[in-house]
Amino acid sequence: MKNREVIEKILAYHPHTPGYQGCDEWKTGDPEAECTGVVTALVPTVNVIRRAIQLGANLIVVHEPLFYTSADRGGWYEDFPNQVYQQKRQLIDDHGIAIWRDHDHLHMHRPDGIFTGVLKYLGWEDCAVADNNTGAFGHFIVDLPEPTTLEALCAKLQTDIGLNGLRYIGNPGDTVRSLAIVGHLYPMDFGLKHADGTPAEYSVQLIRLLEERVDVLLPGEIIDWTVASYVRDALQLGRKKALINLGHLNWEELGMRYACQWLGDLLDHRLPVTYVPSQDMYRFYTPQA
Repeated sequence: MKNREVIEKILAYHPHTPGYQGCDEWKTGDPEAECTGVVTALVPTVNVIRRAIQLGANLIVVHEPLFYTSADRGGWYEDFPNQVYQQKRQLIDDHGIAIWRDHDHLHMHRPDGIFTGVLKYLGWEDCAVADNNTGAFGHFIVDLPEPTTLEALCAKLQTDIGLNGLRYIGNPGDTVRSLAIVGHLYPMDFGLKHADGTPAEYSVQLIRLLEERVDVLLPGEIIDWTVASYVRDALQLGRKKALINLGHLNWEELGMRYACQWLGDLLDHRLPVTYVPSQDMYRFYTPQA
């Protein structure tokens, strides 16, 4: 089976998107080469590429950019040399590694293809409800089977996702009965407007969610001056609310772990498909006592 045929099966699995133009495309390698194995990963880090080489796999399916830019056009196009890019590219080319990015199509699934994996491996598939009517990102509301504490929830997330640590706003002993796994928080949400012309910030929708429905938010990307500041003020006023900042690239890992499962099924297990974690990029400094 050629690399191209693997990707054709993936695209047939995803929702049909006629006229699609976006970041989901070949980034490196030869689509016509015989596929020797597939690796799924969230981010195509140098160590992910090295692991694919060790496994004898020449096709990597990733979710996030390869070469450090939002456009992610499969190369480095700035007017200054980038030695890290050059070394990484040399490693890829020397071993004939083909890389395909699967970002937009995964998020076009209903339910979202990344969120499905997150819920699956956190054990929340049966207690989550999708909410896609926010005017921006969709998200999932989870009513936990049993109440827990914020501290215990943080410990579970650190273990299940494989984190070096995490940041949170909240009181560790507060009871948590419900939470929401939500999209990214951006300034002004790309200029979204209400019908009357006022800003339609996704952050405001999440504040409503905390006011009316859930105890804790688990956002993707985050800024500090909207929902996070609301949660801090809520705590200072005696409200039991919390926000856990897992980091965008950390919790989405579970979506590409899930991709390994459905891709293996799509290929009728005729090729080895392996999930390789990109792993938490951050370390946490704690002063010695």
